[in-house]
Amino acid sequence: MNRALISSTLIAAFALVACDNRPPAVVTVPSPSPAPGPAGPAGPQGEPGKPGQPGDTTVIVAPPSAASAASK
Repeated sequence: MNRALISSTLIAAFALVACDNRPPAVVTVPSPSPAPGPAGPAGPQGEPGKPGQPGDTTVIVAPPSAASAASK
């Protein structure tokens, strides 16, 4: 009884879906926005930076292959 009720419900649902006569939905795609125009004039110049303090540590940066060869 349980299976018959479920089966008949599924068959009825599929029959209704197969008989659906609505036209397909048409989605309109908006046109692309226009490209931006030329760049405007440059803005005001900033203040010059302040001089820094010299460091007391020397850092040597090497590629990984050179670093692994040096440690062997």
